[in-house]
Amino acid sequence: MTPAPRSPRSPRPDNLPASFAAFVVTRTGDGAGDGVEAGVTTLTPDDLPDGEVVVRVDWSAVNYKDGMVARPGNRVARTSPLVPGVDLVGTVVASEVAAPAPGDQVVVHGYDLGVARHGGFAEYARVPAAWVVPLPPGLTARRAALLGTAGFTAALSLHRLERHGLVPGTGPLLVTGASGGVGGMAVALGAARGYEVTASTGRTEEAAYLTGLGAVAVLGRDDLVVAPERTLGPERWAGAVDCVGGATLAAVVRTLRYGAAVAASGLTGGSTLKTSVYPFIVRDVALLGVDTVQTPPAERRAVWTEMAAGFPPAVLDTLAAGEVGLDGLPDALAAIQAGRVRGRLLVRPGA
Repeated sequence: MTPAPRSPRSPRPDNLPASFAAFVVTRTGDGAGDGVEAGVTTLTPDDLPDGEVVVRVDWSAVNYKDGMVARPGNRVARTSPLVPGVDLVGTVVASEVAAPAPGDQVVVHGYDLGVARHGGFAEYARVPAAWVVPLPPGLTARRAALLGTAGFTAALSLHRLERHGLVPGTGPLLVTGASGGVGGMAVALGAARGYEVTASTGRTEEAAYLTGLGAVAVLGRDDLVVAPERTLGPERWAGAVDCVGGATLAAVVRTLRYGAAVAASGLTGGSTLKTSVYPFIVRDVALLGVDTVQTPPAERRAVWTEMAAGFPPAVLDTLAAGEVGLDGLPDALAAIQAGRVRGRLLVRPGA
């Protein structure tokens, strides 16, 4: 493997092993029909990218974007070879800045992690100090990994809706794609904040699981489409967190109440939106895009602090779909691409 470029400022701590395990995806071919080779291999510190902070990765998790990175011909991975893993929780082992310091527990996600630079599916990672979020008080490292990118996306979606004016008691909050990682987190967090949450899912057999997270009602995906021949549907939702996109998002937009908003973060149902301007003009509804990649550091830390206080620990543990080591990642990535993962599947790189 060709080592990644290394800055003279990148720390090379004495306590970092000469080699360590990582799950690496390598592109094969040079066109739209590219294939990929993926598996556990051995890296050295010189394979890690530049950064001021070296982290021993205690936990990561399998996200949909990680599944995309491992798919042949994908446009998500922007470098090869690549260690996927768009989030990680671990312990600082070396730092060139005052904070974080060695021994600190930290969370890292977003930016280019696991997409354009090596991510969390390795025993060690090197990252810029500006990307690091201190582990909030009240969260264990494992529960922080359960939250991860999915929990942050759900919390930021609610943050955007509340900034738009949504408050508990004003009507039902719809969460689409509720059986997935972001959707389940949004159901749990919305219920914990006092919202009347309706969960929408393509897997209605998960109804008991979703009511256990706090949903007061569960709808099938097709139940969202009401009076498809009409430009506008009935006013149903005081707000919505959409984790699906495509036709599902279009149905949500048509059925929002006057002045309501939908926070959109997903595209598993399609990347195009076929709708009309009528809901935006006649009902004054808003479509709020939710980007968790470039969220400013101050807001990122504030949202993590809110999550630490807002998620009931027992509910968080319910969201755990299981744990795998690096050698279990091929099956885990295939499962998340196929939509077979309910909740959060954790990764222990050192297991």
